[in-house]
Amino acid sequence: MSRIPFYLKERLENLRERVLHERFEASKLPVWERIVLTWAALLAFWVVISADLEPRNLSLGAAVTLIIASFMRDLLTEDIRRSGHVLEKLLYFAFLYLPQYLIIMAFRLIESNLKVAKNVIFLDIHPGIVKIKTDLHSDTGVTILANSITLTPGTLTLDVSKKLGETYLYVHWIDLETLNREKAGEKIKGDIEEWLKKVFW
Repeated sequence: MSRIPFYLKERLENLRERVLHERFEASKLPVWERIVLTWAALLAFWVVISADLEPRNLSLGAAVTLIIASFMRDLLTEDIRRSGHVLEKLLYFAFLYLPQYLIIMAFRLIESNLKVAKNVIFLDIHPGIVKIKTDLHSDTGVTILANSITLTPGTLTLDVSKKLGETYLYVHWIDLETLNREKAGEKIKGDIEEWLKKVFW
């Protein structure tokens, strides 16, 4: 049996990965923007945890979080994609994207709780594992999507698979409504993936 098809498949996969990596590198935020965004997130966390708005505490928190942000800049913001000024990014995330995500998750949690309660009461449970495709490529975006799916009752993300530039999630679904990958993806991901595509690549 000829090894040519396997060789071509391997070469094609390497080429797609290289193109994806080049697109990723080209769309990265500048280093100083990543530091500022990480610093803002850590400072907000500092204020919430310390619950102290005195100038001394704020200045200490600003200094400490700035030092940490300079080392952690790639951990939190490497996958963020948005053009525009850094202040615009901060305002969009704080006043538009974060509230949108919280509202979407709140409605999904309520809806999922009601469905699971109905399934338990009427003993109408048809569990199964479904493979769904996501258009997200970044590790952060896929991780948030997988965790959001797991947080909603009735679904549990079991595994993530990346092949030929495409990402798939294996999800355990308590009430398997369809085996069609597209329809299952729409029902499980809902609006969460569309929201994540605004922020992550």
